[in-house]
This record gives sequence, structure tokens and C-alpha cells, in this order.
Amino acid sequence: MTQQLNAQVFAYAKQLTDNAFKAQSVAFKALEKIAELQIQALEKQSQVTSEYIAGALETRDVEGLRTLWEKGTVLSRENAERAVAVTQEIIAVTQKTAESLNALAQEQQQAANDAVSAPVAAVKKAAAAAK
Repeated sequence: MTQQLNAQVFAYAKQLTDNAFKAQSVAFKALEKIAELQIQALEKQSQVTSEYIAGALETRDVEGLRTLWEKGTVLSRENAERAVAVTQEIIAVTQKTAESLNALAQEQQQAANDAVSAPVAAVKKAAAAAK
């Protein structure tokens, strides 16, 4: 009886460990994707800002300053739109990750229920046969 219990405990522990590694893998992939999205946004922001600063350094008259002002306004709006788009992508990645982790948790719970109910069913069957 003790050996059977030990085997069940070890099987459950192995399954728990396997699912923990799966969950960690899912979480790391999500973090990698989020970091990639943020780095791309930062690169684009840096590129646009450096182009704007280069234009500002070349401005020599009032008309150039007016053009620079308008360009700055447009760039600010575009940067805000890009930030919103990146945030939406990050939320989508986070949502998919949460769904994957939830599926893993449900799988783990179902496996635990099955592991517990199988021996109980076997004992009930043996008890019924003994009557």
C-alpha cells in the first residue's frame, strides 16, 4: 500500500514539475515577445527623435522654425499612436499567455483529479466484487 502511495506521489510530483516547466516556458516566451515589441518601439522612437533633432539643428529662419513646430506636433501625435498600438499588442500577448497558463492549470487539476479518482474507483470495484 505504501509503495502504491509513493508511486502516486512521485507521479504527481513529476507531472507538477513538468507543468511548472511548461508554464515557465510560456511565461518566458511572452516576456521575450513583450521585450521585442518594446525594443522595436524604442528604436523607432529614437530614429524619429534623432531625425527631428537633426532638422532642428539645421533650422536657420522663422519659416524653418514654423515648419519644425508643425513637424514636432505631427511627430508627437504619431509617437502617441505608436505607443497605444504597442500597448495593445502587449495586452494581446499578455492575454494569450494568461489563457495558456490557465489551460495548463486546468490540465494539471484534471490530471490530479484523475490520479485521485482512479485508485478510489479501483477500491470501490474491489469492495463491490468482494461482497
